[in-house]
Amino acid sequence: MFVTLTNTWQKQSKLNMEIDDMRNKAEPHETTQNKEAIQYLTFKLDGESFATEISRVKEVLELTQVTPVPRSPEFMQGVINLRGNVVPVVDLRLQFGMPSAEPTVDTCIIIIEVNIEGTSTVLGALADSVQEVIELKPEQLEPAPSFGTRIDNDFIQHMGKLDDRFIMVLNMNKVFSLEQINKAEKSSTKNNNTASTEAA
Repeated sequence: MFVTLTNTWQKQSKLNMEIDDMRNKAEPHETTQNKEAIQYLTFKLDGESFATEISRVKEVLELTQVTPVPRSPEFMQGVINLRGNVVPVVDLRLQFGMPSAEPTVDTCIIIIEVNIEGTSTVLGALADSVQEVIELKPEQLEPAPSFGTRIDNDFIQHMGKLDDRFIMVLNMNKVFSLEQINKAEKSSTKNNNTASTEAA
């Protein structure tokens, strides 16, 4: 168990060094219009591969104590204290309608920066595990399919092809948009009201 934990910590430390290096080299939130390869951090959710632009990733943390926030949407796990700053943590599994899962030694929190209603916001995305930093060129990116994916197509910016596998490149601004948060809050309120009615 100790060896597994050590290996996980070493992997996250190596990834954080790669992320810092890539962020220093890349322009913030660059797009495929530059016709150059873009760096992405890949991670796993329920056995599927996802990616987000390195320019949005600040660091990767091992799972730490998350303080629940009352009356928040189900996918909102709570908040963490990150060097004196309060950072909300979202469970991406629940956000995408996947089944919840017990944390493992590989479970981690990806600290990312998104734009919500014109405001830059830092939050944590709970993932099953982080994989690697990859580069994808424009010709390796395809439009999101109109059907056949497990998650809302609005969340998918591209389908990236790497060797013989596909990776869903997420549009993090859509994933964490105010519209999605409001939708989740309404759904949570409706479920709570239904449960209260049935209990009565």
